[in-house]
Amino acid sequence: MTDIEKTYHPQSMEQSWYQTWEEKGYFSPSGNGHAYSIMLPPPNVTGSLHMGHGFGFTLIDVLIRYHRMCGMNTLWQTGTDHAGIATQMVVERKLNLEGKTRHDLGREAFVEKIWEWKEESGGNITRQLRRLGASMDWSRERFTMDEELSHAVREVFIQLHEEGLIYRGKRLVNWDPVLLTAISDLEVINQEEEGKLWHIRYPLVDSNEHVIVATTRPETLLGDVAVAVHPDDERYKHLIGKYVKLPLTDRTIPVIADTYVDPLFGTGCVKITPAHDFNDYTVGSRHGLEPINIFTPTAHLNENTPPAYQGLERFKARHQIVSDLEAQALLEKTDKHTLKVPRGDRSNAVIEPYLTYQWYVKSKILAEPAIRAVENGDIQFVPENWNKTYFQWMNNIEDWCISRQLWWGHRIPVWYDNHDGIYVGHNEVDIRKRYQLADDIALRQDEDVLDTWFSSGLWPFSSLGWPEKTDDLKVFFPSNVLVTGFDIIFFWVARMIMMSLKFTGRVPFREVYITGLIRDAEGHKMSKSKGNVLDPIDLIDGIALEDLVKKRVYGLMQPAMAQKIEKATRKEFPEGIPGYGTDALRFTFCSVASYTREIRFDTNRLGGYRNFCNKLWNASRYVMMNTQGHDTGLHDKNMTLSLPDVWILSRLQKTISEAHEHIKQYRFDLYAQSLYDFTWNEFCDWYLELSKPILTSTDSTPDMLRGTRHTLVHVLETLLRLLHPITPFITEEIWQRIAALAGKKGESIMLESYPQADNKLIHNDAMNELEWLKHVIIAIRTIRSEMNIAPGKLLPVLLRKGSEKDKTNYAAHKHLLFTLAKLESVNWLEAQTMPPQSATAFVSDLEIFIPMAGFINKDEETARLNREIGKTQKDHAMIANKLNNPDFVGKAPADVVAKERARLQELRLALTKLQEQIQALAKIPS
Repeated sequence: MTDIEKTYHPQSMEQSWYQTWEEKGYFSPSGNGHAYSIMLPPPNVTGSLHMGHGFGFTLIDVLIRYHRMCGMNTLWQTGTDHAGIATQMVVERKLNLEGKTRHDLGREAFVEKIWEWKEESGGNITRQLRRLGASMDWSRERFTMDEELSHAVREVFIQLHEEGLIYRGKRLVNWDPVLLTAISDLEVINQEEEGKLWHIRYPLVDSNEHVIVATTRPETLLGDVAVAVHPDDERYKHLIGKYVKLPLTDRTIPVIADTYVDPLFGTGCVKITPAHDFNDYTVGSRHGLEPINIFTPTAHLNENTPPAYQGLERFKARHQIVSDLEAQALLEKTDKHTLKVPRGDRSNAVIEPYLTYQWYVKSKILAEPAIRAVENGDIQFVPENWNKTYFQWMNNIEDWCISRQLWWGHRIPVWYDNHDGIYVGHNEVDIRKRYQLADDIALRQDEDVLDTWFSSGLWPFSSLGWPEKTDDLKVFFPSNVLVTGFDIIFFWVARMIMMSLKFTGRVPFREVYITGLIRDAEGHKMSKSKGNVLDPIDLIDGIALEDLVKKRVYGLMQPAMAQKIEKATRKEFPEGIPGYGTDALRFTFCSVASYTREIRFDTNRLGGYRNFCNKLWNASRYVMMNTQGHDTGLHDKNMTLSLPDVWILSRLQKTISEAHEHIKQYRFDLYAQSLYDFTWNEFCDWYLELSKPILTSTDSTPDMLRGTRHTLVHVLETLLRLLHPITPFITEEIWQRIAALAGKKGESIMLESYPQADNKLIHNDAMNELEWLKHVIIAIRTIRSEMNIAPGKLLPVLLRKGSEKDKTNYAAHKHLLFTLAKLESVNWLEAQTMPPQSATAFVSDLEIFIPMAGFINKDEETARLNREIGKTQKDHAMIANKLNNPDFVGKAPADVVAKERARLQELRLALTKLQEQIQALAKIPS
């Protein structure tokens, strides 16, 4: 046991403690107790830790450390995701800098380059997770393209295909013309942009009439197959079944009736382009209309368009088409128009709905048991309102496009012969055996890879060894809870539930805790283009201003944007970001983890929680200085507990109970607040101060000294265990110094048990007595502060009225009152005796007077009393309004209503007394 250094330096201890924990295997399951497991949502293997990661992974670690300390056999299964598009793009950019493309290398060499890049940079995020204190079992780390997990992916594909639940079909997809692949809805960002709305005339065949159709994409008219109107729209009923001439082409297309059309929007006429619009595709399917694809994969116009437009890039084609429409008097008008433009989140290219062959999963069949699992409570969402979001999507689920036109990822386990016969298996050898194919039959594998979400959907069981029946699968599956953001309920959560039920017959997890999304202090999404991204590691270690500016503007192509971001960064962080340490960051994350959809992260909060760590550090130094080398009751159990001892032990039990309840409900914000309040307000601000008169008084007996020293050590050691899940590093550092004083002989606080409340130690009378003492001391300190009386000046105090209990409390705790309130004397007045002109305060019926003679300014005291009157009137009005509300009086518990009525009466009496004091003060000559 060594002394605690005078100053708290988090950076000097954090990494060494993590290394110790990892080397000693503390993160591995103990093998004892009930199983508790959480699957890490696997981050991008070549990515970096962002604030969303830091937030979510901190909450998971709090749960893991808490349940580990509760004696459970705890596993945090870790691993990383191959992240198809993201990883491929990183390596392609590196090649582009060398003047090469992936096609110059060829598929095999390019994939080999990605594996090399993964080995070089893949450890970055795992190093960052260690800095965050994440206590995951690194010995079980998985990668979604490990051979064991790849085998599981192929096995699932094969089984689904054999059951007819996977098929190849030609349908519309989100197509990225830069990356040349289909992408999921999650990878499409719909952002408002300024555009135009072109109103185009479609002439009727054999008539001088025309209909007007408005569109934001005039180039797609070359793929129109119909014009739709609402069947009940009287303006167009006579046109249904007739034909119009498709502008700029030699085609005619029918006018059809469909309830999809909103007759009140625009002209009530809608162009139907099934090959390039999702809604139009549905309408076209209903009417048996054949889609016409007008684009190449790179979004140039193809051979299905008139020769004049073939080969044009889509936006150049748009310009030419608008010009030609004007020349032919077919353009009615052009309006400015704000519209949502779908862009790829990786390429920023405008996404095209594109008709192409892809592989699909029939999702409705898989969704049915997944819906029932939530309906019957096998899986519970926290907060519960997310059930509705889940059901809304699952009840309207579409078939899932699982193929991607990439080279990096799980290649689709399908082979074709020269006649396009389809064979599905693990590899070519397996296929020849399954289908009894001769060696001379040439086979070629499908070029596409699987959507990353396909392998991610298997993560809860593939990471534990499925399809083998492993011990880990038996013990740790299903996991207890999934912690994730609401933005991927559809794309990941639902698919894990579907896949787990299909292939294991069990739910993947019992609860889904949905977190809000981290935003900046103004509520904006954090993004590179906004220049508001925060790196958790920078918050932990600190970063100089110039380095922060370089980091934020690096890679930005627009000088004006870079200048704007640099200016904003210099204004927000004029001295850079100081290092707050991991514990302060973790505490901040927990403090904002409420049930809200969006969470504003203000860096100013970090300073408050860094101060909290300092407060805990200094409190621990005080405890050690006053207990080290002294009898703390380890051997001699004879001790007398003072009122402050009994009070803090009672409050500790209450706090322990609150901690367990808040964790159970995933209210990390309330959990953090409860521990903060107890540590700062009750233990540090009150109990440590109350212990000083006992430890320094010549009247304290050895049993009293032993009792207080025992309480100091016991409460601090228990508090460290309470705080450990949130602040693992500082608690370990202090615990190692204090453990022996508390009779603890363990190796690490991590291996100690989480505190359990002992209701026998809760003494309500003691809590009430000490609350009385606190209120009296606070009342006197408030007068001292507001009247600007020197802190060290001893004050004479007069007490009047009050109850017998007030007098008993005073007599019992006079020494504490005199010491903490710094009193010269206390005298009790008869109820009818008028005090001299005094500053006044009230604690229920007890009146407290500090005579003004000599040191109280009349004007200042008048101002103070008026402030007190204003505050009391405000409280009175608030409670009166509540009691005048029939809903409150009728629905609130009777004891709550009675308590509010009693409080209202107290406030009335206080107002009367305050007003009397103002009147008395007015009579004093200035």
